[in-house]
Amino acid sequence: MNIIKSIAVVVIGYSSGVVIASGVFAFIAVLGIVTRFAQKTKTTEYIYLYEDAIIIGGILGTMHLYINYHLPIGDIPAVIISLFIGVFFGSLAVSVAEILNVIPILTRRFKIAGGISALVTSIALGKAAGSLLYYLIPGFYSNI
Repeated sequence: MNIIKSIAVVVIGYSSGVVIASGVFAFIAVLGIVTRFAQKTKTTEYIYLYEDAIIIGGILGTMHLYINYHLPIGDIPAVIISLFIGVFFGSLAVSVAEILNVIPILTRRFKIAGGISALVTSIALGKAAGSLLYYLIPGFYSNI
């Protein structure tokens, strides 16, 4: 009976993971992040490589949640990888804001005529500062 429970947990967990991953990748596709980056950087011939990189990143990110491993890559490569991760999530957040028209709504509500770039920059800096506080101060998340 215990093995049946284990098999059921594996099947349910795998199925849930497939559904969530499909939703995330569909969300990224609907936002058009990959195609927009390819157009802006004039590298549309590498679009399949970009899509493969996102899928591999999703798989490795999921594996990171369940497998305790350490990559001895050093501080500099870790900073570069972290920068790439931050750029991706920042781009995702800005894409969501753009799709939902958050920035035009904010500018109309608060009657902001200029300084849109300053608004977007301050949002990005606030997100970066919050992330740094969360990760650099031990126990910060438990104090909230």
